[in-house]
Amino acid sequence: MSDDELTVEREDAEHRYVIRVGDTLGGYTEFRKDREGRLVLPHTLIIPSFRGRGLAGILVGRALADIAARGETVVPLCPVVVRYLQENEVPGLDIDWPDASAGGEGV
Repeated sequence: MSDDELTVEREDAEHRYVIRVGDTLGGYTEFRKDREGRLVLPHTLIIPSFRGRGLAGILVGRALADIAARGETVVPLCPVVVRYLQENEVPGLDIDWPDASAGGEGV
C-alpha cells in the first residue's frame, strides 16, 4: 500500500474525518463541536480488514494537522488521539486536555 493510495478528508456533514485506501473506506475519526466551539474527538475506528497497517496514526495525524491549519481547538477524548498527541507534536494545534478530575467529558 503506497501513500498515493491513501486520502484523508473531512466530512463536515458526517462529523468525521475519513481515510480511504483507493476508493474504499478504511476508517474514520469522529468529531463534534462543543458549546465553546471546540472540536471534541471521541472515537476513531479502523475497518477490521485494514487494521495493522498504521492507518489510525495516518488518519489522526492528518486530521489534527488539518484542524491546526483551520485554527480550531481540539479536546482529545479518543484513546488513539490521546496516544498520538502524547507521542507526536502537531505544529500550531491548540489542545484543551479534558479535566479527568471532573468525572466526565467536561464538555
